[in-house]
Amino acid sequence: MEGIEKVYRFLEEAQSYFLATEEGDQPRVRVFGTALLYDGKLYIQTGKVKNVSKQIAVNPKVEICACLGSKWLRVSGELVNDDDRQVKVAMLEKMPVLKAMYSPDDGNMQMLYFKNATATFSSFTEPPEEIRF
Repeated sequence: MEGIEKVYRFLEEAQSYFLATEEGDQPRVRVFGTALLYDGKLYIQTGKVKNVSKQIAVNPKVEICACLGSKWLRVSGELVNDDDRQVKVAMLEKMPVLKAMYSPDDGNMQMLYFKNATATFSSFTEPPEEIRF
């Protein structure tokens, strides 16, 4: 299995993850549940009107962390905005619950993909495994 697919599968099984950004000198962490593997890229989704979007615009370097049983995954990298309508449609098809809040043409739905990313799988009993994408 390709590395990015392993990362995506872990996020899917975990169902949620924590996204860390910064606002000035203050870290900001919140729970997210959107993840999409599309055209070889790992995407997350938010709304452009949200503070998290504004924080990413100022500093696109973020980390996410997901836990599954006794293992966890951290992904560090830069998020890149992608306004491609097709990727928005793909996310809404994957997660129809988002249709109550977003549409591909609303000017608010934001798709972001990881660039220059390092994913690290860890546990207390196994050596870490690192994947770059």
